Amino acid sequence: MKDILSEIIAHKQTEIELQKQTVSPEQLQEQAGIIIRENAAHHRSMKQALAASSTGIISEFKRRSPSKGWINEAAQAEEIPASYEAAGAAALSILTDEKFFGGTLRDIRTARPLVRIPILRKDFIIDEYQLLQACIVGADAVLLIAACLSPEQCSTLTAQAHELGLEVLLEIHSPSELSYINKEVDMVGVNNRNLGSFVTDVENSFRIARQLREATHGPASPLLVSESGISDPETICRLRAAGFRGCLIGETFMKTANPGETLKEFIQDSLLIDNKKLKVDYCKYKIHSYSVTSSSQIVNSKL
Repeated sequence: MKDILSEIIAHKQTEIELQKQTVSPEQLQEQAGIIIRENAAHHRSMKQALAASSTGIISEFKRRSPSKGWINEAAQAEEIPASYEAAGAAALSILTDEKFFGGTLRDIRTARPLVRIPILRKDFIIDEYQLLQACIVGADAVLLIAACLSPEQCSTLTAQAHELGLEVLLEIHSPSELSYINKEVDMVGVNNRNLGSFVTDVENSFRIARQLREATHGPASPLLVSESGISDPETICRLRAAGFRGCLIGETFMKTANPGETLKEFIQDSLLIDNKKLKVDYCKYKIHSYSVTSSSQIVNSKL
């Protein structure tokens, strides 16, 4: 089976070197410094936004994927991210890989002044150069993928991202990658898609949920996110019950004619399911309380 991730990383290395020949790292550092000074009072925390949300949905803007081809080739960054925010998204994920996902950094630059919610730069980040780019175009967080990095690289990039005012969503896929998690990471995501084969199984999040909670337990523990393959509002409720406070969803919305409206209906359905569950739990509690009270009264009457 072809390893898609290896192909993506090989191309990414070449891409970054070509970009450095056009704009040097020193030039980017200078631009990033200006951006940081100008926006020091306008920090947006993706972690806090997800923690405060009733659904924790990170709506993704992407045009294509290696496994599905074009999903929404005509998608406009001027329209869809704003419609996501209006529909109730807690945060945005914007793909910036061009060859494999049809995105560009311009998509973040375009969306940034149109929305107030946090934006995640989703790409295959392997170099500080990409963090500088993310800072300059207005991203609030970046994705670091364990499968693309060593634990040492992950730790170094996390520190560099924080220096630029960027939060980090560390993505893992299997229990073998739990060792990548460190106390500096802001969020930990479980990718339900195998990046080697691009096969998706949403149950992957549930399989490693307990181990993930144990690995991230503590007062400053990272927020947990489930990524990919989420297409049913009921799954959101199950994931939140398992400890996840963020759910990254892309294709489910992007493959429709109106992604923002689809998100709105998705949120309404998930909240309806959640409310029904609360009512059922409340009824069970009342029945149990009545049963305990009645038993106590019977016992007392016999004394």
